[in-house]
Amino acid sequence: MRANRLLGSALIEHSLVKFEDLEVANERLLELSAKGDYRQASVLGILINEKKVLKEEDVIHLAQEEQGLGAVDLRHYDVPEDIRKGLDLSMCWATWTVPYDREEDFHFVATAYYFSQAVRTYWEKKLKGPIIWQTTSMEIIADFLDRQQTDRDEQLKNTPLRPSPSPSTT
Repeated sequence: MRANRLLGSALIEHSLVKFEDLEVANERLLELSAKGDYRQASVLGILINEKKVLKEEDVIHLAQEEQGLGAVDLRHYDVPEDIRKGLDLSMCWATWTVPYDREEDFHFVATAYYFSQAVRTYWEKKLKGPIIWQTTSMEIIADFLDRQQTDRDEQLKNTPLRPSPSPSTT
């Protein structure tokens, strides 16, 4: 919720949305959160896809122009296995952010929520090192996270069950 509130405030500060539109989106966000629909509970997604008062490319362009972020498309990026295995998918969904690589002490992180200070602060504390932020679309984040979940589900399905140890007799 905090990530969404701070993102909404930043969108108003940058004149990308009107206060009234954000209020309506926040009400919808609360509805979706109450239903437990956390994947859809995104103020950015609501403003773009439901209310159609914001274009995601405007947010991405602002991040590139104002903040100097590059853009990354994770659909064809080979994320190292140790990073994929260590991902907390629920936090990636909650923050619309994905760490996708590491080079020495630097972490490469793709996000659709760069303008939410809460998101940046969370990942800075979690990763404990310098971050090279990249912007990307919500669709690319969603595709990436869906693939990760599918891979994890497949691994679980294909992992043989280990028999329980027999009680030892003495």
